[in-house]
Amino acid sequence: MTRIVKTTTPGKERTHFSKAIVIAIRTFMRQQEPDAGTKDMVAFIILALREITEGIDKSVIAWEKRGYWVKADKYRMEWQWVEPLAAKLDKAFKLEDWSAVAGLMVEIMGRFNQIRVSDRHRMGEPWKGAYSEYLLGSGK
Repeated sequence: MTRIVKTTTPGKERTHFSKAIVIAIRTFMRQQEPDAGTKDMVAFIILALREITEGIDKSVIAWEKRGYWVKADKYRMEWQWVEPLAAKLDKAFKLEDWSAVAGLMVEIMGRFNQIRVSDRHRMGEPWKGAYSEYLLGSGK
């Protein structure tokens, strides 16, 4: 049996999701009216924030095994905003409160202000089909 080598790490995944969130928010902010694509974008951002939360826990567990308690706690505190903001966005999205969603998008974008993504990126539209995945995961 061959060894399975995992090439992605929680840090790489977090960077990828962060860039994809920035792209999705930029596209969201350019829209005039909500449509099916809007629902995909917001659902994608919610799912991506949840994945980032899980990645934080994976990173911290590895550090705690080595006894880096202070580093683990500092890292958790640095990313503690993700889960509550994802929950707020999820609630506003379920209520279809688009003004609240837009406000939360601005807040999320402020958290990712250090991330630079070119307008000519190669990520495409990573949010395509995210709404159906969101519906499956949330039991709506």
